[in-house]
Amino acid sequence: MDTNPNSTNSIGEFYGVKGRNLLRHYKDCQGGFKHWNQKSNAKLWLLYPQNMGTHLSIDETSLSDGELYTILTNKAAKGRKGSIVAIIAGTKAETVIEILRRIPVRPRKKVLEITLDMAGNMALIAKRCFPLATQVTDRFHVQKLASEALQEIRIKYRWQAIDAENEAIEQAKISQQPYHAEVLANGDTLKQLLARSRYVLYKKEKDWTENQKQRATLLFERYPDLKKAYELTMALSHIFENTTDKLYGLARLAKWHEKVRQSGFKAFNTVARSIQNHYETILNYFDNRSTNASAESFNAKIKAFRAQFRGVRNVEFFLYRLTQLYA
Repeated sequence: MDTNPNSTNSIGEFYGVKGRNLLRHYKDCQGGFKHWNQKSNAKLWLLYPQNMGTHLSIDETSLSDGELYTILTNKAAKGRKGSIVAIIAGTKAETVIEILRRIPVRPRKKVLEITLDMAGNMALIAKRCFPLATQVTDRFHVQKLASEALQEIRIKYRWQAIDAENEAIEQAKISQQPYHAEVLANGDTLKQLLARSRYVLYKKEKDWTENQKQRATLLFERYPDLKKAYELTMALSHIFENTTDKLYGLARLAKWHEKVRQSGFKAFNTVARSIQNHYETILNYFDNRSTNASAESFNAKIKAFRAQFRGVRNVEFFLYRLTQLYA
């Protein structure tokens, strides 16, 4: 039965029953939720050891009200039935480890590789629960750090432009002169240029539209630092996309670190330090080019599922429906 509220309302109207009552009847009588064997512990944890595989992903997601859950998925299922291995409330390492150790040791020792983000708790969980697995730090989390560093520089200049505009307006009022903001060749003011360049800086130069090319040219002419930071971000992405050898990857990352040091950008130095602290697991990416994309994709499915039902009112019932599809 489709438990989308809009669908239940339509079906309910056909039978002369309120959609809410039909949904409640499905939940309490026909859907199997009442006799679900994991109902008693669903709010705290769910385990599906039969879905274990050799290549796993671990990540965190929010179900409702910002409450985080740790989710372990099997990559071989490709986001379909059999994907969910475990859903555990919270992200505290010791709590997650305790639950995952309920899975027998033998299947846990068969895990060859696990992809994860740069969070220390995820690394500890992987180490304790899957001792023979190679940990691979997701390249997209690394690239995201660089993108955030770039956007931080753009935002800094945008606030400066806003301050300058406010000061100019105030001075114009004092001198009783009309204020006219500078309009650039593409029709943007400086403040608008910095605001509208957000998506330009996320994209590769070859993917820019003609308008975006013009905007980028104007932006980089005014702010050479942004051009340098953009080139650093794209260079890091290029390393991951065009390197297949671990040693070569190490050499290219070392050269990138030197460019970051020479740039003097504080935010990028922080990114470089984070990479240095996770060198080993980041370099493991070049062995099989494994990413955490499957986990991110599964998180997106959860968010879409949550949006379809306009939020999560009953956590246990939501998890039941989720596991019927993906566990």
